[in-house]
Amino acid sequence: MDVTVVGSCMTDLVSYAPRQPKPGETIHGTKFQIGFGGKGANQCVMAAKLGAKTAMVAKVGDDSFGKNYIQNFKDNNIDIGHVGVTADASTGVAPITVSDDVKSIFNPAPAQESLPTELYSDCDIFCANETEAEILTGQKVSSIEEAKAAVLALLDKGCNSVVLTLGELGSLYVSQSERDPHVVPCPKVTPVDTTGAGDAFLGALAFYLALYPNMTIIEALTRSSRLAAISVQAMGTQTSFPSRKELPSELFQ
Repeated sequence: MDVTVVGSCMTDLVSYAPRQPKPGETIHGTKFQIGFGGKGANQCVMAAKLGAKTAMVAKVGDDSFGKNYIQNFKDNNIDIGHVGVTADASTGVAPITVSDDVKSIFNPAPAQESLPTELYSDCDIFCANETEAEILTGQKVSSIEEAKAAVLALLDKGCNSVVLTLGELGSLYVSQSERDPHVVPCPKVTPVDTTGAGDAFLGALAFYLALYPNMTIIEALTRSSRLAAISVQAMGTQTSFPSRKELPSELFQ
């Protein structure tokens, strides 16, 4: 395998509405959509769509969601030899992403203040968004300058390198050997649906790290940002992820 993902498989039940309802309030929605989601599976599908030979390590319930998900993996040419099925629980979520054959990327979602110490240091790349970084460091992250302080705090917790995603502000990269934060900008687009954008970014990053070993980390992050920006211009989670044939050739040179 080029990319192996250990993580979650979840069916998205998505309601679109003019605004978030208040507690106890019922409002009219405009659209309902069922799709495949889950952080681990999203990243695996993105890497597969870009052309990586991928495998998923996960467990689903012996229910319609689980059966449909296994078929979804097959449809995306993802190896399911290590996708288990259990009758003891329904299809659930376990948002941890690890790759053993390429550099390991850890995504601490949902973030917990009491994250085990070894999870910071046992991965090659610790990738979090601004909300997760705030929880893990106790520092506010609402600007580039605040983000720079947060990534250095994560390095001090033992991370080998850190990628901090900041939505439309782009991302930051630091490592123990390069502690001066590098800002990677994100293309300016008009978003339609940002669901799964972080997973598109991580799946693309895993793809580039696995199949382009001579590519610099900054170039890999730049291309991953471009792909995430493309994904937010379409509705849905995995349905918004572009396949290789739909993308500019320079992303694969």
